[in-house]
Amino acid sequence: MKTISIQIIEIKDGYPGGAWKVAYADFVTAMMAFFLLMWLLNVTTDEQKNAISNFFDPTHPAVSDSTSGAGGVMGGLTMSPEGAMASNQNPLTPQQVNKERLRGSDSKSKPANKRQKAENNRFQKASDKLKQALNSNEKLKSLAKNVLIDMTPEGLRIQIVDQDSESMFPSGSARMYAKTEELLKLISQAVLDMPNEVSVRGHTDAARYSDGATYTNWELSADRANASRRVMMDGGIPSDRLNNVMGKADTEPLVAENPLDPKNRRITIILLKEELTNPDYYNESDDAEIQEDNEAAPRRPPIGTFRKTPGEVEFP
Repeated sequence: MKTISIQIIEIKDGYPGGAWKVAYADFVTAMMAFFLLMWLLNVTTDEQKNAISNFFDPTHPAVSDSTSGAGGVMGGLTMSPEGAMASNQNPLTPQQVNKERLRGSDSKSKPANKRQKAENNRFQKASDKLKQALNSNEKLKSLAKNVLIDMTPEGLRIQIVDQDSESMFPSGSARMYAKTEELLKLISQAVLDMPNEVSVRGHTDAARYSDGATYTNWELSADRANASRRVMMDGGIPSDRLNNVMGKADTEPLVAENPLDPKNRRITIILLKEELTNPDYYNESDDAEIQEDNEAAPRRPPIGTFRKTPGEVEFP
């Protein structure tokens, strides 16, 4: 009689073995690397691709040549001369490295700095000349408090402002008083010899015209700026020095906390910096036009006498 032996094998929970998990993890990692590579290829320019290709090409001159430091296309800065042993060299401090890196840019900015210094000197002399002219003019001496002079990022700013007891224009009108005209001509003479272009801007306070009025602070400020421009041209300022004439209404108050302050009613004259109006000249590397005393003679050709246009502009 045959005996049958039965062996019972107990199977625990879960699939026996975990090798598939490792394989799956490798697959996911490879896919992530693949998609990352595709994204990098998509955002890389042709020049960058060519540089990377040359970096891995041992025959390319940029890599095969002997270089110090990291070398190659992606090489960095070396702290010691080529071929020298590091143990025999004194490493540069971070401050020295920064000086070396900035040396090139400093040399490029020197001409601009010289021109800027010369221009600032002209601005200062024009400011002093105007203040002296005001104080020596008996008729206009009392208006010195109405003239504000300062420097802005745009250039030398000369402002003729109203005071509580002294207005430059009748209320709501662009017909300036005779004293205002004389003051503008005095300012014109003070800046006549300068090469800088001029911006003329009119400003008002926040007082409004009646509802439905077709003439507003925009028209008033623009008309006052244009009236000032005409007087300055009569005073000798050539037309090619006028960069712009603008009416700003009450959008740029001088006294922001009090929109109705009389000082907000003003005419602004700005001698614009040449780096704004003539950047090509300002950034030239030739220093020949910059005098040793930091004064630059006017570069503009002489302009003939300004001829008025026929007719008369009617102001309100």
